[in-house]
Amino acid sequence: MNGGVHIAEEDLALYGMGSLQGEELAMVRAHLQSCAECRQELDRISADLSVLGMSVDQHSAPAPARSRLLNSIQRDVEASTATHSGSVTQLPARGSRPVWIPWTIAAALAVGATGLGVKVNNLQHRLREQSQRLAESREAAVRSQRVIALLKMPQAQRVTLTAAKAPPAVPTGHAIYLAERGELIFQGSHLKSLPEDKAYELWVIPQDGTAAIPAGVFRPDNAGEASVVMPPLPPGVPAKAFAITVERAGGVPKAEGPIVLSGGTTAGG
Repeated sequence: MNGGVHIAEEDLALYGMGSLQGEELAMVRAHLQSCAECRQELDRISADLSVLGMSVDQHSAPAPARSRLLNSIQRDVEASTATHSGSVTQLPARGSRPVWIPWTIAAALAVGATGLGVKVNNLQHRLREQSQRLAESREAAVRSQRVIALLKMPQAQRVTLTAAKAPPAVPTGHAIYLAERGELIFQGSHLKSLPEDKAYELWVIPQDGTAAIPAGVFRPDNAGEASVVMPPLPPGVPAKAFAITVERAGGVPKAEGPIVLSGGTTAGG
């Protein structure tokens, strides 16, 4: 047992962290080769350091909690020193060596853990963004498929809307409507610009004579072009006609303004 002389716990901790160099490192290594008790103590310290590294919080510890932790660990060290049989060999004094090693380790590990936490948060944020973009892409793909399917449907109603008492060419609107699914595509051309507080509103007029159903509010671009694609409409409502009115910019639930375009459905749909 090397004559009952052992390495101090603090020096074993420094050895376990790889902080000893030169003569000190050689002295501890030589002692550990012949002292089973110090090797066991080194294993215990190494295990404690591992647990400490895994349990360090990513946030700075409050001063009272840190003080309680230091006092608790200090009592453990004193108790362990009292039960460690045999005399203790101290390595040559090092003027700048910290007296309280475990808290130094904890502080260093806390910095590393905080950096890792930031990286994890960044990765999670990027993952959420990618998931959102993927969901939007899927939604856009489904919407495009519905538009293409509606354009190809032979049973979909196709209606041209024209201005009252005006040549069919200016302005005009074309509606494609599938009643059983409540799907509608409208394309307007040569529409006049409107004041900022006004907008066009599209209406579906049911065959059963019930109130017209609002199907979207829109404003034309500088060329007079505008469109309404797949507005939310109830399925299963056969249309008698379609109309465009000028309403307040936000739209209204019941038509109030003048009809600028209208068109009835054909008998064959």
